[in-house]
Amino acid sequence: MDRLAAIEMFIRVVDTGSFSAAARHYEVGQPAVSKAVAHLEEWLGVKLLLRSTRALTPTEAGRNFYQRARRAVEEADEAVLAARGTAAGLSGKLRVSAAVCFARLHIVPRLPQFMEQHPNLELELVLDDRNIDLVDEGIDVALRMGALADSSMTARRIAEARRRVVATPEYFRRHGTPAVPADLLAHQAVIYTRDGGGEDWKFRKETAEFSVKMQGRVKINATEGLRAAVLAGMGLAIASEWAFTPELKSGAVVAAMDDWVLPSISLSAVYPTGRLASTKARQFTGFVESCLAA
Repeated sequence: MDRLAAIEMFIRVVDTGSFSAAARHYEVGQPAVSKAVAHLEEWLGVKLLLRSTRALTPTEAGRNFYQRARRAVEEADEAVLAARGTAAGLSGKLRVSAAVCFARLHIVPRLPQFMEQHPNLELELVLDDRNIDLVDEGIDVALRMGALADSSMTARRIAEARRRVVATPEYFRRHGTPAVPADLLAHQAVIYTRDGGGEDWKFRKETAEFSVKMQGRVKINATEGLRAAVLAGMGLAIASEWAFTPELKSGAVVAAMDDWVLPSISLSAVYPTGRLASTKARQFTGFVESCLAA
């Protein structure tokens, strides 16, 4: 077996965590995959995988080799794709990182269309509200909101959304609808505590500015929890339109004080430092951009 084929098998073993899964993919016996990886280890002179009865774990050398080998195979795939033209469609594996709620509301429902256009593409969504390490997790593109903490990352801003004061119609019926920022001091707020949230907000209307420290007994660090609390009538919230898009359309949640402007929130496509964005990553980013535009 040639070395490139052995390298591709090793990548597949790490991706799936299983010799048998890699064997099924390549339609060969499991011993053939195990033998290919063993020959690769012999050629490199290092141990790539730690084998146990429960799992396969890459060694430190194995992780380093995997990252560079996967990048090389992807670049070879890019060359093939460029030669064939985009009509051939995307193929291979694409790992995307995104926030849980944002992906559930805005990406997953529209995925069938994207996957139908690219039947040879394997997509893995890594959903986490934390900003995970893109290199360690093998992420091709991450969708991140707000200011980027690491200015060295390769990023492109793809969308922007308004922040609005939102609550259920029933909440506003019982407690009154705020008309100016000062009115918010009489309300209970559900406070979103992650980056870009908090208690202190600056409202702007033409040349006027007004700062408010929101009053709230409930603080939540996940968008799904914020949504649930607002829909349960626990208070109003300051949130992006993306967090309540379905409810704002249906009327289950309404916005107040829209004549006062809050700081908007941006969405950026972020790529691992030191790597060019692959065709797969760029096309997926364009897909997300079109979803939000729609």
